[in-house]
Amino acid sequence: MDCSREIEGKQAHDPLFDKIMSKSSRCVFVPGPVIVGAGPSGLAVAACLRSKGFPSMILERSSCIASLWQLKTYDRLRLHLPKQFCELPLMGFPSEFPTYPTKQQFIHYLETYARKFEIRPRFNETVSHAEYDKVIGFWRVKTVGKKLEETEYVCRCLVAATGENAEAVVPKIDGMGEFGGDIRHTSHYKSGKEFSGKKVLVVGCGNSGMEVCLDLCNYRAKPSLVVRDTVHVLPREMLGKSTFGLSMCLLKWLAMRLVDRFLLLVSRLMLGDTARLGLERPELGPLELKDLSGKTPVLDVGTLAKIKSGDVKVCPGIKKLKRHTVEFLDGKMENFDAIILATGYKSNVPSWLKEEDMFSEKDGFPKRPFPNGWKGECGLYAVGFTKRGILGASMDAKRIAEDLERCMKEKAAPYDHHQRSVLLLKSSSSSPSP
Repeated sequence: MDCSREIEGKQAHDPLFDKIMSKSSRCVFVPGPVIVGAGPSGLAVAACLRSKGFPSMILERSSCIASLWQLKTYDRLRLHLPKQFCELPLMGFPSEFPTYPTKQQFIHYLETYARKFEIRPRFNETVSHAEYDKVIGFWRVKTVGKKLEETEYVCRCLVAATGENAEAVVPKIDGMGEFGGDIRHTSHYKSGKEFSGKKVLVVGCGNSGMEVCLDLCNYRAKPSLVVRDTVHVLPREMLGKSTFGLSMCLLKWLAMRLVDRFLLLVSRLMLGDTARLGLERPELGPLELKDLSGKTPVLDVGTLAKIKSGDVKVCPGIKKLKRHTVEFLDGKMENFDAIILATGYKSNVPSWLKEEDMFSEKDGFPKRPFPNGWKGECGLYAVGFTKRGILGASMDAKRIAEDLERCMKEKAAPYDHHQRSVLLLKSSSSSPSP
């Protein structure tokens, strides 16, 4: 991809080009794709591009790679899936790592990955606006730096790699200003140490909410768990294998609904009837629900035993907060010292990417479902929005690199022909008539 040659051609033959580009105080031409986000998704696509000889530039709003993992996750976090399902393209995990690597081990893996593929993101650059300029035929990506300095990057291709977990989801609960105690999202929770001996209400019964409850128990706090919806809780391992790995294997031979029935049967034998604990299951099976809505089943790492023993109390939804008091939907009221919001994250793409065709304004995800949501128009790509974790991001990263390689091979000859045609037209228009 030779964007510099194409830009030079536009400067030479398009009188509007220089006028349009001069609007920015600082403008940087990028000879390869611009990737927004230096998380696992951004690193994966940068490495795949580099393996095929394409340079790229990553813009990252934080001061480090994988900022979600490094700055916004709790200390006891481990990968929920076995490491072989969480590898980035072209480099596996060290053999000495355990089946479920710790947070620190995963960060080390990502840092090693970045060094191996010589990935050097531009840190502390927040993308405020990205839009395709039809006049010049390039993407214009505007950023704001740490000292509020503004820069505009101009590129042929743009890759949105900010992913599904860009911004914390903080629900509005009636009376939050009156509660008086600590209310924080899990992105600001590190460990249960500071809550020892305190009554803590955890809102959200996904993997994070369940693990935070377990962590609080380990530090002798008194957690309660708000369960507002149905949820599938599965053992992390079945029949000596990871539940996820076993599911993937069975799906090669059996229909999804049959695999779901098998998972629920084994779960019932291993965990008992979770509905009796206040954790009612959805009507759809865990795999079918994940496929249709992206809702991930909870893989139990010990929290269910704490619920059974009474160390974790299950509560209904919240109606209102008062001074250190929570009123639940069933009318009951209880005092708490703190509230932890395990309410997840959301995409922030609509806040900075100005286009209408590829991404949904409502949820910030590609409109086309997996596996077709990775490519848009005019050189726009997406990675990390599959609702299938790192495995899905890796698949998209490979597709993007392969697609760019194919496009560049197809455009190589036509590009030279176009340049020659422009020069020919220019010279013929300036020649005297016969």
